[in-house]
Amino acid sequence: MRTTMTIAAALLVPVAIQGQSWKTVTMSRQLQDNDEVRVSVDYGSGDFSVRSVDEGVLYRMNLRYDEDRFEPVADYSGRRLRLGVDAIGRNITVGRSRSGAMELELARGVPLDLDLNFGAVRADIDLGGLSLTGLSLSTGASESTIDVSEPNPLEMETAHVEAGATQFSMMGLGNLNADRIEIDAGVGEITLGLDGRWRRDSRLVIDVGVGSLELRVPEGLGIQLRKNSFLTALDSEGLVKRGDVYESPDFQDADRRVIIDLDAAFGRVSVVWTRAEHGKP
Repeated sequence: MRTTMTIAAALLVPVAIQGQSWKTVTMSRQLQDNDEVRVSVDYGSGDFSVRSVDEGVLYRMNLRYDEDRFEPVADYSGRRLRLGVDAIGRNITVGRSRSGAMELELARGVPLDLDLNFGAVRADIDLGGLSLTGLSLSTGASESTIDVSEPNPLEMETAHVEAGATQFSMMGLGNLNADRIEIDAGVGEITLGLDGRWRRDSRLVIDVGVGSLELRVPEGLGIQLRKNSFLTALDSEGLVKRGDVYESPDFQDADRRVIIDLDAAFGRVSVVWTRAEHGKP
């Protein structure tokens, strides 16, 4: 296989902060087959986006980075693809950079076991159109918007999301096509959309630290919420309490049902009912 790298621009004059030399590069790899690929993406700070692409490439990555501090990474070996940037030298503090950016496009139709790891970024990610066999997403102190705008054609056992001190939004959870979805969140404002095309009954496990959690549930989706904490206020409008659990009135008869295990420390949890989006539940 052949990897291509195009240097779109190289700005060697220091900007804004003394000692920074910004470079912009585009890297891509031609698509040769549709065998499964394990993809690991690491990006520390700046603007970060992910989209699907259908143009005969396995990936296309546009990077803007400080070449005095970082170097681009595009390593493909043994059906494993590693993308992102690596720090140069030792004792480099990676802070938020308003000039750095990574734009990533991944191939439609290729089975991907996807691992996204990003830090102090402004993330805008749309996983719609990707064929995912697995998903692991981890973010630090970020402002992250995640959308699954189209149904995943492949089944996955578990999708795991970990968010630190953050403002985090993830929509279209039903489109992940996962048996189990795990959300671990630290401190911040979390919004989860249970819209999408649920193909079978699933389990959503949520562990939240300090902050607020909003669950947006489309009408017609049956949910059962099991709350494992007494220290969090629950706005359960539209739910019926039956014993130790809260259920939507149509839970037993719903075509698709999601069991939600919620473990929350301090804060507020609210359930908001919406019209179905991104396909029917």
